[in-house]
Amino acid sequence: MDGLMTLEELTDRAATSVRNVRFYTSKGLLPPPIRRGRSGFYSADHLARLEMVRELQLHGFTLAAIEKYLARLPEDATPETIALHRTLLAPWMPDLPETVSRRELDKRAGRTLSDDELDTLHALGIVFPTKSGQYQVATGHLSVGFSMLDLGMPLEAALAANDVFQRHGRALAEELTEVFRTKVWPAYKAAYDERDTSPEKLQEIIERYKPVTVQALVAAFEAGVDEQKRRTIAKRAR
Repeated sequence: MDGLMTLEELTDRAATSVRNVRFYTSKGLLPPPIRRGRSGFYSADHLARLEMVRELQLHGFTLAAIEKYLARLPEDATPETIALHRTLLAPWMPDLPETVSRRELDKRAGRTLSDDELDTLHALGIVFPTKSGQYQVATGHLSVGFSMLDLGMPLEAALAANDVFQRHGRALAEELTEVFRTKVWPAYKAAYDERDTSPEKLQEIIERYKPVTVQALVAAFEAGVDEQKRRTIAKRAR
């Protein structure tokens, strides 16, 4: 029926329960079903939003936080747009955080880390304490963090650097997301006559897009550092 699904079909597609769908609807996280006489049906929009709710829960969002996140989506957001937001929630780099004990962290450092050093690693976004007394570690960056500790990087410098990374990182993320949404994805759809614009294909394209943006960001940063060095040398020469 015009691509609509019954409640049972929706729960099968989303791998969830009828109870969950009704609960999310009562909380306003899902729109009410589309009425056809006495029967209620669900669209691709319901499925996309349901998958978004589940993805946000997997990332540790509370129901209140999920409600605020969904409220920021445009009212006319298509299932495709929602799928884009959901896909972008996945870690940008494939190296997922690993949970380790304090003893294991010291072992990887090759020495006993002080509380100040742990605070510095936390400020750098590499080590995060958990409520259970363990630590979530960005393993791909851990060796770099240890090297910075060996160089004597003070906590104040780490906090200042992290503030720079966070401010510019958020701006980059917003702008690159907009570039993908308005230029990359429309160009793909035009090239392939919209034959395959499913959420799965969207995720595949984004996975290819990620390493390109990371490499471009590194190259731009390196070029910026080189340019800054040249300016500094030229200023001192004058």
